[in-house]
Amino acid sequence: MITMEDIVREGHPALRQKAEELSFPLSKEEVILAEEMLTFLRNSQDPEISEKYGLRAGVGLAAPQLAISKRMIALLIPGEYEDDSPELEQVMINPKIISHSVEGVCLKDGEGCLSVDREVPGFVVRHSRVTVSYQDTTGKTYKKRFKGYPAIVLQHEIDHLNGIMFYDYIDENEPFALDDDISVLG
Repeated sequence: MITMEDIVREGHPALRQKAEELSFPLSKEEVILAEEMLTFLRNSQDPEISEKYGLRAGVGLAAPQLAISKRMIALLIPGEYEDDSPELEQVMINPKIISHSVEGVCLKDGEGCLSVDREVPGFVVRHSRVTVSYQDTTGKTYKKRFKGYPAIVLQHEIDHLNGIMFYDYIDENEPFALDDDISVLG
């Protein structure tokens, strides 16, 4: 079971490396890793399990955050209401943004990261819509569009595969400055 002790923190070299593409078929270890990453996100969002194991709630996890330089991400975005099925529950292998909107968007409260143990105030402007190509663990290829919050989470996790941290986008001099055409999600 993945716990917070398995997640590397900022300053670890794995977080600044470009991760390696995976080839198919995946190894048994890679399939297990994919399942464990998704299980961590489920556990982190479960109040009882997260308290028992000291997990911080997460909606996304990238393999480099576990010091594994592979292009694999797991996403678990809860539905709008407690008893809804998740809005997005997926492991993506070799995800790639193939197109994006010109419009920008950011989260009102900024972004956080399981690999960052501090508050980093400021807006992180992202594309409001992205089209992503990726494979599932069997090697089947998909091309899907995402918008709003799921698009933000996806860009955050794909950045991890390229050695980019969310705070790299924050303007140090004016962390809360925004152009007029940027939407802010609450």
